[in-house]
Amino acid sequence: MSTLEFYRSRADQCAREAEEAKLDNVRDRCLRAQAAWEEMAGRAERGQTMRDKLARDKAEAEG
Repeated sequence: MSTLEFYRSRADQCAREAEEAKLDNVRDRCLRAQAAWEEMAGRAERGQTMRDKLARDKAEAEG
């Protein structure tokens, strides 16, 4: 499992826990955690996109 997949999996789990929560404060905590995991997934995805672009640019420059 990649880091990105892990982050998305945790966000999904937090969303499920928020839906099942009986208490407002627990639901809010789960939703905050979901947002944090989604932000980390977004950062990981942007980082991977940048690394892929840099690798393509390097390959083009060399060849």
